[in-house]
Amino acid sequence: MGRAGHRTALTTSALATTAIAACAALLLAGCTSAQGPGGDESAPAPIASGPGASQEPSESAGAGDGASEPAEPEPEPAASATETASGPAFAANTEPDTAEPSGAGNTFLSVTDVRVATHDGYDRVVFDLDGTGSGKPGWRVEYVDQAVDDGSGDTVRVAGDAILRVSISGTATPMDSGVDEFSGDRIEPADTEAIDEIVYRYWFEGYTTAFLGVDGAERPFRAFLLEDPMRVVVDVQH
Repeated sequence: MGRAGHRTALTTSALATTAIAACAALLLAGCTSAQGPGGDESAPAPIASGPGASQEPSESAGAGDGASEPAEPEPEPAASATETASGPAFAANTEPDTAEPSGAGNTFLSVTDVRVATHDGYDRVVFDLDGTGSGKPGWRVEYVDQAVDDGSGDTVRVAGDAILRVSISGTATPMDSGVDEFSGDRIEPADTEAIDEIVYRYWFEGYTTAFLGVDGAERPFRAFLLEDPMRVVVDVQH
């Protein structure tokens, strides 16, 4: 064999070395491609965050949808001739309705306006009050056989088949309340169903009186107080 045998051995050894090197290169290439950019197989994929992130927003955190903002409070209804603030239930009868005033000696109120409007099922008369002190007015609302002025006893003409007398207590003269009293006299509403006329009779010795002329027989009514601003409300059922 001699030299030829030696060349064969070298050739075989060289081929083996080449094959080993090729395998090592393939293994290295495979490991590198599996690791991805950065070469760290154990490194987690980056999480999108911060401005410009593409991750989906949660249902409760949508930008600009106001989901996390508290609901705005309902605004208080402004006083108007057609205000629809609720009140107590209508009585099943036509007996007098009364309430006592508060703040006697420290509260002085005057009726500054009288408003009337019709609603679904009733007509509403509103007596606006203003003045000084933190007390509240009282009232006595009742049907009477005849409208009579306080003090003089003179009969007052009121259009209507039944007469509802409204006497608001805890009121005062404009000199004490500091506000002008309602200057009207007769109010003849055009679109009401139960009330034909309102006759305002001004203040007398701590009471302010008005008469409501009611169409037909005596009808159930309700009286109650609303505040901010202060007003006594009388509703007459249709």
